[in-house]
Amino acid sequence: MIRGAALLACLMAAGCAAPPSTGGGGIVSMNPCADAALMELVPPARIAAISHYSQAAESTSIPLDLARRFRGTSGTAEEVIGMKPDLVIASSFTPPSTREAFARAGLRTLYLDIPSSIEASKAQVTELAAAVGASAKGAAMNARIDAAVAATRWHGAGAPALLWIGGNLVNGSQTLLDDMMVRTGFTNQAARYGLVHTGQLPMERVIADPPRVMLAPDGAGHDSDSRAAALRKRVIAETGLSVLQARFPRHLVNCGGPVIPAAMTRLAAIRRSVP
Repeated sequence: MIRGAALLACLMAAGCAAPPSTGGGGIVSMNPCADAALMELVPPARIAAISHYSQAAESTSIPLDLARRFRGTSGTAEEVIGMKPDLVIASSFTPPSTREAFARAGLRTLYLDIPSSIEASKAQVTELAAAVGASAKGAAMNARIDAAVAATRWHGAGAPALLWIGGNLVNGSQTLLDDMMVRTGFTNQAARYGLVHTGQLPMERVIADPPRVMLAPDGAGHDSDSRAAALRKRVIAETGLSVLQARFPRHLVNCGGPVIPAAMTRLAAIRRSVP
């Protein structure tokens, strides 16, 4: 009995690894952005498995040491059904065949799309929190987002900026990142180029019409990111372009929800550094 109580206390404090589900309940998340929110919404003991994306440096939005305390799932229907979860959280891009398999197994499911704005992300937090019985914590998370939005609001002209997601992939218009950039004092140069959502951007286009600021990740997880960053720095140096280059950590790129306050704080700090 004492041993069981100690294990429960450890799980509640998120100080030790959550045991894998033995086939009897819990939440299985196939969605890395849901993983990030679940870390704050529910105790670790309720999480049977999280997405394998959260356990990779280039795609996680939570600390890797925390993510690796949980069982990871590759997301196959057979694997998830075998865990017999109380709730499956997946992406709106989940294939119809997988959805049908979950429905035949009688699993309760929640499919989340990719929010394109801060308000859409807050609505998703509310939806997810309600699904896991943590509406009060969801409201608290949204209150922190609202506070970050208010604290980082920029008054004045926007500085043209490009936000690189990885390699030569850049963030375009109609995205959550675009919304955050605009609110913190940037104009999205990729939107000026005509890019919607995300897209590959050759350096020739950038040189012809450069932004004032380039935001880029640190290359975690991919050599291609490091090579692309090195090429951009060399081109800027050789052409003498007046472009401020700033680091925007990879883990702030992937998701909204609880990630928004940190992302906006970093964006606001970079904006204040622009002459």
